[in-house]
Amino acid sequence: MSIEEAPSDWSIQEIAALAGTTSRTLRHYDSIGLLVPSRIAGNGYRHYNQTALARLQRILLLRELGLGLPAISTVLAQESSATSALRTHVALLRGEQERLSRLIASVERTIAAEAAGEGIMAKDMLDGFDHTHHKEEVEQRWGTEAYAQSDAWWRGKDSSGQSTWKAQVAALNNDWLALSSGGTVPSSPEAQELARRHVDWLSSIPGTPAAAPGGDVRGYVLGLAEMYVADERFAANYGGVAGAQFVSDALGVYAEREL
Repeated sequence: MSIEEAPSDWSIQEIAALAGTTSRTLRHYDSIGLLVPSRIAGNGYRHYNQTALARLQRILLLRELGLGLPAISTVLAQESSATSALRTHVALLRGEQERLSRLIASVERTIAAEAAGEGIMAKDMLDGFDHTHHKEEVEQRWGTEAYAQSDAWWRGKDSSGQSTWKAQVAALNNDWLALSSGGTVPSSPEAQELARRHVDWLSSIPGTPAAAPGGDVRGYVLGLAEMYVADERFAANYGGVAGAQFVSDALGVYAEREL
């Protein structure tokens, strides 16, 4: 009994049906260079292989997260590999899953309290709606002005801008994960390029010492590098303490050489 082989590619009609979209949408993605078919058949129909299908999956995931097509194009252009990209999407989806879980728990607490005729704290009712749960910690570490500036910058972004920024951060984190597990060393050119991207990212956030003219960028980067290892919440972004230590060491080398 022979095992049925998976098809090597799919027609545009098949992909549209599977993805719940339209051939017209896929043709538009092709016209703007977002999703190029793997081949054009003799009858002019577009066909897509597994690589193209994986890219379409990433496009659809980013659409689900609220990104517009220009933002998706930017995010995809920054991806180092398909595997790293999928790790990024998993991280984003888990973050959204965690936020939705908090929202569900918040609403359920409200329902239970109202059914029992009990009061409920406002912070419990609104958990999951606000991004400011790190406000006190940021103000303690870097001052109220630092938080105010970064908060105003964040609130000034529309939902697409916020989603794009989150996707770019997730991509950076997952590139760190991939590199730290690949056997390279913190002083390698690859790790130092990631460190440069990391510092550029930190410098893009208003209110941080890295963004302030004349700010102590070196001290800020080294302080964060230590925090990544010491604080399990940060270490989790890099797969745990071992991954966070790799990031910390790479940033330390970069700071000594460049800052």
